[in-house]
Amino acid sequence: MATLEMASMSEVKPTTPPASCIICTEDLWKTYDMGSEQQVHALRGVNLRIERNEYVAIMGPSGSGKSTLMNLIGCLDTPSKGLYWLNSQLVSELDDDELARIRNKEIGFVFQTFNLLARATALHNVELPLIYAGVPASERIERAKDSLTKVGMGPRMHHKPNELSGGQRQRVAIARALVNRPSIILADEPTGNLDSQTGVEIMALFDTLQSQGNTIVLVTHEHDIAEYAHRVVYIKDGVVSRDEVTERGASLAKK
Repeated sequence: MATLEMASMSEVKPTTPPASCIICTEDLWKTYDMGSEQQVHALRGVNLRIERNEYVAIMGPSGSGKSTLMNLIGCLDTPSKGLYWLNSQLVSELDDDELARIRNKEIGFVFQTFNLLARATALHNVELPLIYAGVPASERIERAKDSLTKVGMGPRMHHKPNELSGGQRQRVAIARALVNRPSIILADEPTGNLDSQTGVEIMALFDTLQSQGNTIVLVTHEHDIAEYAHRVVYIKDGVVSRDEVTERGASLAKK
């Protein structure tokens, strides 16, 4: 009996994914209790691997589970069942405080609505993650300036959001996402509030960031935006229905 118990324990012991795999989920479930013994399974056993420096888009219709998956990847929520490794660390079993620390260190978020403080300058908005991380003021300011310069916002760093265009605000938001030197950039509908031309400029910026070594995960419902990525993962009814290389990804693989 003891031998059987030991064998059982060894079978359920989580194995560390390859070092090249920056995001790795194994049988990831998210179930919501709706009361009266009713449950909604938003995710139903998602297995996903994203390598370092990959550029991946996640697509799916409303209610497909893509937003739930984004929240789990971004450590904004915890799975009901299954395993999730981020940068070789098993984060699916961490508590809220530990998840908050991981979020600030490992993930740079870019949102559709920019989420900038209205009364703060671009420089101060970009500084915020470093303040939470306890980085000294002098280093904080230099890193924020460097991050703004990388996205072409150096000359506008002392302007407030209402003094900037939509595209400039999103560049500030991207600079803020970069400032902590995260493992991944997680972008949720990053062009949703922008006109077409400005959206093209922002997607060109993501191309540059990926070419510089950043891992980018893009959540979108727009096929033309998803085509900027090198791979598209389609979510339907809480599972991965398709996982395909885009034309851009295929052409890069041939070089």
